[in-house]
Amino acid sequence: MVTYSVLTSSDTGAVGKRVDTSGDAIVEIMDGAGHKLAERVMLRDDFDQLTHQITAWCDAGTVDVVLTTGGTGLSSRDVMPEVTRGLIDLEIPGMAEAMRAESLKVTKMAMISRAVVGARGSTLIINLPGSTGGVRDNLAVVLPVIEHASEVLQDRQSGDHPI
Repeated sequence: MVTYSVLTSSDTGAVGKRVDTSGDAIVEIMDGAGHKLAERVMLRDDFDQLTHQITAWCDAGTVDVVLTTGGTGLSSRDVMPEVTRGLIDLEIPGMAEAMRAESLKVTKMAMISRAVVGARGSTLIINLPGSTGGVRDNLAVVLPVIEHASEVLQDRQSGDHPI
């Protein structure tokens, strides 16, 4: 079991003009897999606010995984990949590549996703799309390795790597 937080990046959602269905999907999937929600926040697509929130969660050491939704596209307000790259100590490109590869089987739009996956200290950070379907498709790809990745990042992994 991992403890996780959800950060939704949405200008319209942050002012109450959009329901956070992508955040709902993350919680449904993660809780369904037996993981524990620590905190859930929705913020504007603001570089500094997003940076502050992710940093606070990671540096507090209370969550294993930060899952973000939104802000991974091409609009001028989509800054989540830049925020994440500025915070991580190491990038984990295989996870982001796997998400894009599987998403391409569903939609050609997946090739314009700029999602990033990496780690700040011992906390895994995963950028997910802002759509409910995109969250479901992408999280399904990485869900089987999230717990193991967290254990390795925290030096809690014992025994052989799972197959």
